[in-house]
Amino acid sequence: MFNCWIWIFILLCRSSIADENSTRDADIFPSSPEIERGSTLKLFCVLGKHYTPHRNASHIIWKLNRELIAQENYNIINETVSSITIYNFTHNKAHVKCFIKYLGKEQLLVHTEVKSGFPPGTPRNISCIYDVDIKLTCNWTSGRETNLATSYTLYRKIMKIHGPIMQEPKISTCQSNTESCSFHYPNIPFGDNLCFQVKAENVLGKASSDCVPINMEEIERFQPPEILSLKKYAGIKKLLTVTWKIPEKSTRLLDVKCQIRYRNLYSNSSEIDTVMVASGEEISTYNLTGLWDCTEYLVAIRCISVESKLWSEWCKEEAASTEEKAPSEKVDLWRVIASSSPAGNRSVYLMWKLLSNCPPHGRILGYKIQHFPENNTALQMTNFTSDKKITLLLNEEAYIISVTAYNSAGNSPAAILRIPSTDEKSSQIIEAVRTFTTEEEMILEWTVSKPEVTEYVVEWYEEMETDPFSRSWQYISNSTKWKTNKKPSEGPVADTGFPGKNEVTIKWNEISKDKRNGFISNYTIFYKPEGGKELNETVNSDVLQYTLKSLQANTQYTVYIMASNRAGGTSGEPKTFKTLKFNKEDVIFIAIPVGLSMLFLLGLWITCIMKKHLFKKVCWPDVPNPAESVAVQWPLDASMGVACEDKTRGLENISILEDCFPEVEHEGSLLMNREKRISGSTDINTNEAQNISEYKITLLNSDKKIHDNEEQEVAKHLSPSMPYIITDQDFRSQIHSTLIPAKKLQPIKMLEDDLSDSQQISIKNEENDNEEVLSREDFSEKSLFNPYLRNSVKTREFLVSENLSEHSKNEPKSQATVLPGHRQNVVGQSYITLDMVGLATAH
Repeated sequence: MFNCWIWIFILLCRSSIADENSTRDADIFPSSPEIERGSTLKLFCVLGKHYTPHRNASHIIWKLNRELIAQENYNIINETVSSITIYNFTHNKAHVKCFIKYLGKEQLLVHTEVKSGFPPGTPRNISCIYDVDIKLTCNWTSGRETNLATSYTLYRKIMKIHGPIMQEPKISTCQSNTESCSFHYPNIPFGDNLCFQVKAENVLGKASSDCVPINMEEIERFQPPEILSLKKYAGIKKLLTVTWKIPEKSTRLLDVKCQIRYRNLYSNSSEIDTVMVASGEEISTYNLTGLWDCTEYLVAIRCISVESKLWSEWCKEEAASTEEKAPSEKVDLWRVIASSSPAGNRSVYLMWKLLSNCPPHGRILGYKIQHFPENNTALQMTNFTSDKKITLLLNEEAYIISVTAYNSAGNSPAAILRIPSTDEKSSQIIEAVRTFTTEEEMILEWTVSKPEVTEYVVEWYEEMETDPFSRSWQYISNSTKWKTNKKPSEGPVADTGFPGKNEVTIKWNEISKDKRNGFISNYTIFYKPEGGKELNETVNSDVLQYTLKSLQANTQYTVYIMASNRAGGTSGEPKTFKTLKFNKEDVIFIAIPVGLSMLFLLGLWITCIMKKHLFKKVCWPDVPNPAESVAVQWPLDASMGVACEDKTRGLENISILEDCFPEVEHEGSLLMNREKRISGSTDINTNEAQNISEYKITLLNSDKKIHDNEEQEVAKHLSPSMPYIITDQDFRSQIHSTLIPAKKLQPIKMLEDDLSDSQQISIKNEENDNEEVLSREDFSEKSLFNPYLRNSVKTREFLVSENLSEHSKNEPKSQATVLPGHRQNVVGQSYITLDMVGLATAH
């Protein structure tokens, strides 16, 4: 209640001393208040002075957002102040608006935003991480949401113990508007006697946590180590040697423990080895053993201090392959024998496959096929191929055939197969065969006449299949029952093509029928960014390509495809690809603005070069400098310059300024207006100056023409941008004449004794005509006009009284034009231009 009275007092004082000329309609107080949720809100609206007396505070209405507030909540303080009271304000944020209602119309005067919230809760769960010699970051939880702007202050207190006495702690602070704050190196003292405290504060209150002691050694976190090398050694199988460097700032007095994570590209799981590194040791080496031959591995390392609880981040993965060795298993070989021709020759179709892919056999370079007649080994023949099939043309004899796979390390064991002769009769061992199916599997059972036979071959192919290489086969040992495999024999091979910035299209071939072992139900694409989480997408069995979207730009991915049937799935070989940093659209969006900017700048530069004189004239015009005038001399100069002289007038000491520009046509009357003022600098000049009045002479077109050569000569000495004033030569040494600052020329009042009434009327009429001439804008197209000199005109007037006595007219040598004192080179003064020169002398 006391606060409300204070607000009322302030408003009354404000309204009493308010500026009556203020243009503001109204004020609202307090502005943008923040109050506790559920409390009472009180606002005041003050009318501006110009509303009274026709409108007053009784015309004010209030709205909360768009809803009208009930009248019982209003309170009229005086004729210009109205208040509103809203009880139990529960809006998170709302607008309170002050309107004035007069003659049935509502006009918004002013509004304010009101927020409600809660005082801050006590910060809890303070935890800190010390990134060695970089920064110390602490985090905490603030409790419930306040809905108001809350600031936090993190206090770091270093306890000082001197014997049994606890000294005053050294305190450092960190300000933040979030639930995290950092001290940066070198403002990071190291020790075990630190505690951390957080204070939360908003407009409604404050709350502080307890000071939590934290041991700096326990919160140390190293920067990730750097793998210097990952390589194999020639002649050593199943081994990779990794060498890494621990950051120099991390090798303190304590030992360091490192973990080495490695995995091969054929496996989704990783192995981890732990290695201890002595204190002070920066570079370490470790041998990874028990690996697969000729297999690519990915390796990453992280480290931790033996006293710390925080591991460093994993370093970037590095890849390397183990030493290659010769294939250890023979190929799975089978044949299809065609019927003999009348000549006794026959075609034998050989086909083979590798028995397994894990562990891999290395990169198979090719296959060697040897065959010879069973009874004559000397006739052995050898063929080489990189395919897994070959056709041999044999005669009617029995042959022995062997197939060997080889790579850079050696040959695999030979797979041997006997081809019987054409007249050889095979014994009937299989007596009966029975087949049946269950769900997606086919089961085959048979009975034999010779139990001593232990190995059989099952061959199958689709009906109407004529290609012998499309047949499938499988060796069965020690069993007379066979069924199709539960999973496909091999997985699809992914083709990544050309990746984009955020997407890539994965393609794969359909699995051959002999490898499906049933019906393919779907394909699953597994992909994983480097150091990230593995994701997958599943498509139907008839889909053989899929576009992965929302990928990270400039990131390396590993992808493989799994084919599945109802019994399970088999994965193909993993492939890696890297997304682009920019796509075509990015390049276009960058290139177009840059190109347009360059074209604009080039066009601007060319325009400036071609129009530089025009730009100079418009933006930096030549402003006349009276100090450089050749027609006027400053008081310190010896004499004054003279402009074009009319030598034909018979006036010896009077020089008339002619328009020295050939392009100006002298048509009509040339009027010149001149203002004469008498300088009061000397007593000698005073009496003579009083006798000088304004004269007006109208010069009609003269028959006199200036010869071309004289006109050109005069034009050389006159500048169109400079003013010229002619004074009597006899007074040059006595009177200091300067240029007349002329914003507006005012005629000097003539002596009533010198002019008659009719003459005065004539002068007034001519003055009016002169004003019309000065205000005229329809100048000739060729007339020169300087926009910076507003009083520039294209007419000249000579003012001479017609009633002057002959004595006055014959005194040109004793009469001078006296100009008021003027300072040279003073900025901001106006000057009479060439076109405004008037002649002030008597005839």
